[in-house]
Amino acid sequence: MLKVKCYSGYKANERPKSFTINDREFLIKEILDQWYTPGCLYFKVRDDNNHTYILKYNQAQDLWALEFFEKGK
Repeated sequence: MLKVKCYSGYKANERPKSFTINDREFLIKEILDQWYTPGCLYFKVRDDNNHTYILKYNQAQDLWALEFFEKGK
């Protein structure tokens, strides 16, 4: 199960700070890219181990999903 902790400034879930998968937390070191589609926000992020992920946030359902993973070098 994916849980995402976010920074919320002027709006909710403005950007992810960390995420947890099966009780293991991954701290986001860097947001590499961010884009929008109708109803969804996407964040391409890098963690402390230089792994890359794409996280998708469905605004209508208030639901996060892991869309992509690439192991760091």
